[in-house]
Formats: sequence, C-alpha cells, structure tokens
Amino acid sequence: MDISIVIPLFNEAESLPELTSWINRVAAENHLSYELIMVDDGSTDGSWSTIEELAKNDPAIHGISFRRNYGKSAALFCGFRKAQGDVVFTMDADLQDSPDEIPEMYRMIREDGFDIVSGWKQHRLDNKVTKNLPSKLYNATARAITGIKLHDMNCGLKAYRREVIKDIEVYGEMHRYIPYLAKNAGYTRIGEKPVHHMRRKFGKSKFGASRFVNGFLDLMSLWFLSTFGKKPMHFFGYSGILMFLVGFVMTLWIILAKLAAQHAGRIYRAVTDQPLFYLALTAVLAGLMFFLAGFVGELVSRNSANRNDYNIKSEF
Repeated sequence: MDISIVIPLFNEAESLPELTSWINRVAAENHLSYELIMVDDGSTDGSWSTIEELAKNDPAIHGISFRRNYGKSAALFCGFRKAQGDVVFTMDADLQDSPDEIPEMYRMIREDGFDIVSGWKQHRLDNKVTKNLPSKLYNATARAITGIKLHDMNCGLKAYRREVIKDIEVYGEMHRYIPYLAKNAGYTRIGEKPVHHMRRKFGKSKFGASRFVNGFLDLMSLWFLSTFGKKPMHFFGYSGILMFLVGFVMTLWIILAKLAAQHAGRIYRAVTDQPLFYLALTAVLAGLMFFLAGFVGELVSRNSANRNDYNIKSEF
C-alpha cells in the first residue's frame, strides 16, 4: 500500500464527506493506493455515525472510536499503530489542510529520501493577533531548543516514512513535537514544504491560549528527557556543584569579612544576623537536594526496563 492517512477528529461530522471525497479524487488521479484511518476522539456531534456511513461505500476507510476525549496525541498513537502504508500522512479533519499536497509530499519521501516532510502554512488565514504572532514565537522557541529548522512545527499536515511512526511513541500532548521525537530516534532527514492553508468551513476551532503554555512545558520535558534521560546525574550533579560553590563562596566571604573586622578592631555583628548567611545556607541545602535528586534519577534510569533500548539502523 502506498499511503496511509491518519485523521484525528473531534466534532467534525460536517466536513468528513467532503474531505473523504477530496482524498479519494487526489489518490485516484495520482494512482496511489491508500487507506484512510479516522480516529474519533470522543465526538458528541455524530462524527462516528458519519464515519460508519462513509465506510459502507468505501473499503479504504477505517475507523477508531474513543469512548471519551483523550486528545490528539492518543488519536495519532492509535492511528499510527494501525497504519500499513509505506508513507503515513497526518492531517486535520477541518478542511484547513489540502489533500492536493499529498502527491508532492509523497514524492519527497520516496524520491528525495526524507524521513519526514512537514507542512508549512506560509500564508496563514488565521487571526494575526491571536494565532499568527503567538505561533511565530512558539516556532522560534521550538527551533532554538530542538535544532530543527521548521517554520511550522505544529502543522497538522505531515508525511512520514512508515519506519518513523513505528519507532516513536506519541503520548501526553507530544504530537506537537513528533519531528523532535523522530530526530531523537535517529531520523534526521526532516524536510519542509509550503502548503496551502484554507479557512475553516464547518464547526469551530479547538484552539486555546493554554496550548502555548502547555506546548512550552512539553518542549522542556522532551528536551530534558532527550538530553539527560539516561544520565540525570549529569544535570543534577552539575547543578548541585554550582549551588555548593555559590554557598561556599558566600560562606568564605562571611568568614573573611569577620576576620578582617576582628583584626581591625571593628564591631562585627553575629554571623546568624546576616542575610548572606541564610543565602549561603540555602545554596548549600539546594546543592544537596540536587545531588539527591540526581542519585534517585540514576537509580530509576539504571533500573528502567528500556535502559538498553537502542534504535539499530542495520545489522549483519
């Protein structure tokens, strides 16, 4: 099978007939065999009934229905697990992603050798204040931390070589950073294609301001796990040493200042009456806690069942 298209959806019943018809036309015109995997993430508007009706007339359509809303990452995880195509696409169900982009992105994977091709909504039709500007800030931060030069990390329209989605685990709200997960798994050929962005025709946006806060926290979690996941003592140990040094310098300063005052015959207030003493004590205790956290992290890491899991590219 040439392609699998995984579509997570939540209350998108109105757009599904047009979307499936569009995908069918594009696949037929380009002689692509395909399967369409729709994951209903606990919709309450009859989306699942619509999927069942569409599947009766099209054997390429497959469906997964959650009993409640779990989120986009869970939907993609289940869709990826079911996908069998050589190239796996993801796209949103709201008709803002154009299926006409599929043939060229497929070619970039198969002929140009990319592991991932991410869509770039170069000319967005969203509100510039509430979506465009925050999106630019979000993507700039993501590029700086991940080292992946994508303009639109969170674009729903992406294409993956099948091995990529079988080797990564999407969980929590990590769907925003699948390219970063793939990079950490060793898939570094990541390309980008400008794609056409269309206005939403039906329903309402699931966008919320908390998305950016949650996205930043998820990014920090991924960065920490990918950098120090198997060596937590390197992070906590360095931090502990730094805090100890800060506390030691403060303590040394207090002692030297007291000795100098005594030598000069000046009145010197008690050490415990000085704010610097408590700052030094706090720094030392913080350093100790960092070290303890590092030791605990090392124990957890070394006793993990997957501590020696490595992604082997080839073997003979």
